[in-house]
Amino acid sequence: MSLPLELFIGLRYTRAKRRNRFISFISMTSMAGIALGVAALIVVLSVMNGFQHELRTRILGVASHLQITGLDNQLSNWRGLALEVSRHKKVQASAPYIMQQGMLANGQAVQGAIVRGVIPAEEDKVAEVSQHVKAGSFDALQPGGFGIVMGTDLAMMLGVGVGDKVVVIAPQGQFTPTGMVPRIKQFTVVGIFQVGMNEYDSALAFINLDDAAVLYRMGDKVSGLRLKVDDLDRAPEVAQDLANQLPPGYYISDWTQQHANFFRAVQMEKRVMFVILTLIVLVAAFNIVSTLVMAVTDKRADIAILRTLGAVPGSIMLIFIVQGALIGVIGTLMGVIGGVLLALNIGTVVPFIEHLFGVQFLAKDVYFISDLPSELQWTDVIVITVMSIVLSLLATIYPSWRGGKINPAEALRYE
Repeated sequence: MSLPLELFIGLRYTRAKRRNRFISFISMTSMAGIALGVAALIVVLSVMNGFQHELRTRILGVASHLQITGLDNQLSNWRGLALEVSRHKKVQASAPYIMQQGMLANGQAVQGAIVRGVIPAEEDKVAEVSQHVKAGSFDALQPGGFGIVMGTDLAMMLGVGVGDKVVVIAPQGQFTPTGMVPRIKQFTVVGIFQVGMNEYDSALAFINLDDAAVLYRMGDKVSGLRLKVDDLDRAPEVAQDLANQLPPGYYISDWTQQHANFFRAVQMEKRVMFVILTLIVLVAAFNIVSTLVMAVTDKRADIAILRTLGAVPGSIMLIFIVQGALIGVIGTLMGVIGGVLLALNIGTVVPFIEHLFGVQFLAKDVYFISDLPSELQWTDVIVITVMSIVLSLLATIYPSWRGGKINPAEALRYE
């Protein structure tokens, strides 16, 4: 016999047909419960990762990795500042912008919006707005042309399309003999974009930087610089480096600060779902306790014979640990295989279920993400696998210890 005694007997007990079929049923239930819990954890965390990735992609399609503004929300020597920040090895591009509030009007329809003045060629280097344009062209924002590109929801509320005219009203007015008069300028809609987030689609409009300077009387000043870094996950680190590099008088913020609530909510939901679904694995692990307790009771005579042949309590304990651990390992492996396959093919499985039952999990008119995204991260799979096996091993300790404490004389008294 090449295997150690404890491992050999433990595997033999696991494979052998039991006199008590109820023990086998509970063993299968425990194995299925662990597999279900592990698979559910992998799939749910993959979907949460997918939502997080989708949110980040859509937000950074319009927002920037880093943003530098002056303390008074203005930058005068922005060209020199752009040259200085470009020396940082992790900064890939920079683009100036003017951001102000405005009122957009078309006939009786009036909507408030954030008006952002940009240079289209420079803006494309730090964001992906042009890729989200559904009608018209982002490059049509030429200086002096007074064109405007707005979100789909904003265009719908104003009732305009490409080629229509809208009036932009700047809140900063000018003094006249009759009092304060707001500055008003007519713009032509040259593009309509759709990011998929209501924050941008219903309240953001782009105009050329020179036109914004004229409308808001900024002169040669801008509101700030938008930066793109080579690794967006290290944007806070780059922001700290630039804060130490630049002289006082600048305010630097990164995308994690500007949209912290979105990502904190998703991260919190991910942690809560991990805890909740871990309870499924925990319940299945408790079933392993029940299985081993009944197995120990069923094998009292065998334990007594092994003890009389010289087996120590530790050996008896290891026999039942092997039996319980095997249930946990097999259940975990089944769950990992099923969960990984489902997470990788969720884009096919979910539409099939929707078509089969005639339902839609994420309606397009309710959710801005209508497809169920999935991003499998192997670190999550490893953590879930280790957690499941550890819980299974912990569940075997008490009943195995009780089996090792059985007195041979007491066990054989009625045999």
